[in-house]
Amino acid sequence: MAAYGLPVRSITIKPADMAELLHNVWSDRFVPVKLTIDGETVQAEARIRGGHTRNYLKKSYEIRYGNRTLHMNTEFDDPSMIRNALSFHFFNQIGVPAPATKHVWLEWNGEPHGVYLEIEAVDQLFFKKRRIQAASLVYAINDNADFSLLDQETKQSKSTLFSGYQLMKGTDSVKKQLGQFISTVNRPATKVLRTYLSKRLDINQYLRWLAGAVLTNNYDGFDQNYALYVHSPTNRYRIIPWDYEGTWGRNCYGRLCESDLVPVRGMNKLTGKLMKYRSIRVRYRSLLKELLADAFTIERIEPVAKQMMTQIDPAIRDDFTRKWPYGTFQEELDVIRTFIQERRAIVQSELTKWKD
Repeated sequence: MAAYGLPVRSITIKPADMAELLHNVWSDRFVPVKLTIDGETVQAEARIRGGHTRNYLKKSYEIRYGNRTLHMNTEFDDPSMIRNALSFHFFNQIGVPAPATKHVWLEWNGEPHGVYLEIEAVDQLFFKKRRIQAASLVYAINDNADFSLLDQETKQSKSTLFSGYQLMKGTDSVKKQLGQFISTVNRPATKVLRTYLSKRLDINQYLRWLAGAVLTNNYDGFDQNYALYVHSPTNRYRIIPWDYEGTWGRNCYGRLCESDLVPVRGMNKLTGKLMKYRSIRVRYRSLLKELLADAFTIERIEPVAKQMMTQIDPAIRDDFTRKWPYGTFQEELDVIRTFIQERRAIVQSELTKWKD
């Protein structure tokens, strides 16, 4: 079944369960629903998800059925509705596994809820599809996940170095090991620490993730909004991006923003410590130059963005559940193109000045 050329996802929910879902939007409690997906109706459960977006009239949802989890995002603050999708496409292009996405038309009890972005969950199935062996998995759920020793709000020592994270796979030993890693990251930048980081962190993979976050200008992606897992064959941490709505020329509230929001050298304590080592800085600069020459160009990105927007254009035009007018949607390709031009110039200028 399709609407406006988009796959349809239908939710059936009892009035009492709907009332419970909306009673406390900050609750993570699931309620039973029926989900019709790809022509099949299955028993499922749903909850409201997100941060500040939970207060919006149009909600985002997490839906579980069988062994699968889907995130249905309104992308309410993004007038283009493609920034998450475009970002994850970009990460996959540069060698950083990122969730698959698909624009869909959502219905609740037969009533249209408009265009949503369906996002693949980062879970066991995510790793299985990509043949990645993950020994553990944690989510960075708030800005205490900055690899520092201090609480971002109180500026005092964290009660636990696992603060800011949520355990998704593994035992309590995973929490202890991550705490030990964060504690060690905060030691002086010596040769001993450099050796330790090489053993416990996939530095090349981290630098690719860092370059992706920097180039897309995602200010909100360094202290939270990522997943961290231990790659079993190497016993090293690797990182996966999450929630990239505030990118490509707009912030996470949808406001137009400057293209130099994120420093070219990145942010958070771990990034800063890595940049203390010249060999890593040289590697990172070389990677940025490589991406500027090919992957992060208008020629590579604009056709993808245009294809995504063309696909959803008819649905967006008739979707009156969105806060942005259709005219703003039509102008977003220009916003993204201008951002790429500006961001490229900023990074190139910084690389020219960055000699050490």
